[in-house]
Amino acid sequence: MYWMITNRNITPKGLGDEIAPLSFWKNESRNVSNFSAWKQLKPDEFRQALVAITDTFPHPANTAGEDQKHVNIFVHGFDNTWQSAAGTYAAIVSNLFSGADSMGECVLFTWPSQGSALGYFPDRSEARKSAEAFADVLSDLYDWMAMKQKKAADDPAQACRAVTSVIAHSMGNYVLENAMNFAWTRKNRPLLMSLISQLIMVAADVDNDLFRSGETVEHGDGEGIANLTYRVTALYTGRDSVLGTSAGLKHFGKRRLGRSGLDRTTPLPDNVWDIDCSNLIGAKVDGLQVHSAYFQESKCYDLIRLLLQGVDRSVMAGKAWLPAAMPKAQSETPL
Repeated sequence: MYWMITNRNITPKGLGDEIAPLSFWKNESRNVSNFSAWKQLKPDEFRQALVAITDTFPHPANTAGEDQKHVNIFVHGFDNTWQSAAGTYAAIVSNLFSGADSMGECVLFTWPSQGSALGYFPDRSEARKSAEAFADVLSDLYDWMAMKQKKAADDPAQACRAVTSVIAHSMGNYVLENAMNFAWTRKNRPLLMSLISQLIMVAADVDNDLFRSGETVEHGDGEGIANLTYRVTALYTGRDSVLGTSAGLKHFGKRRLGRSGLDRTTPLPDNVWDIDCSNLIGAKVDGLQVHSAYFQESKCYDLIRLLLQGVDRSVMAGKAWLPAAMPKAQSETPL
């Protein structure tokens, strides 16, 4: 089963590159890139269909944390036509959300992208505009989880059976950054419940001091992400030529998170960390291809699976194929 939420306009040939009201889709075929295989649903129909599947997930009271099923949202990045975004989404589903080892269900959020290297600045503008639409999705999810939490307090059998997680790529992290700040503000900056359990920021095209506010609650760029997420992991590599170009196009004076990792000269929330994935991507992959290679390398998928499972940092540091010097949690409670 494939799921899609989009604020792209609908054309006879598929989804376009203009902003439109949110629409919701389901695909029961294997032809993800064929628009005719997608069926548009009303928002309530989409939610009910997805909830019907999550109701079959194992109950969290009887399931180890690593084995709990997810509802994951994938947010693609810059320079993605709808077909390209669908292709990457299909690869993620194939590697993480299919077969006997499926981690649950994955939903594609696709936003209007110019699909051209010359469209970098228009894409950044579209990403900012798309954030409010994505915030609507996150706000509805927050309300749903709050309702399930209240029901579970009266009857544990009513507890939500799905872990919520997000994988965001490239400029999709800029969409997410702004959307989470919208949602954080709309819900009056709640600190009682995590909206997202695990967030994986892949090759993030955002400033690497995004979380410079640290533990302080103020109007910081990464405040919504840090406070509405249980654990945030940024995957980066200095081999990413695309993000090198991205940094060169800006005059903000900050490096890209997906190329340089976190700026450790500023305070960091304890639930935020990063992993250098340079050694997980084949040495023969050139700099331009590195930007999307995370979704083509089996070792990267192995890492993403561990992260979604919530495996502790110290345990992952013991994996032979991961960097020997991985950042450790600063608190006594491991994340």
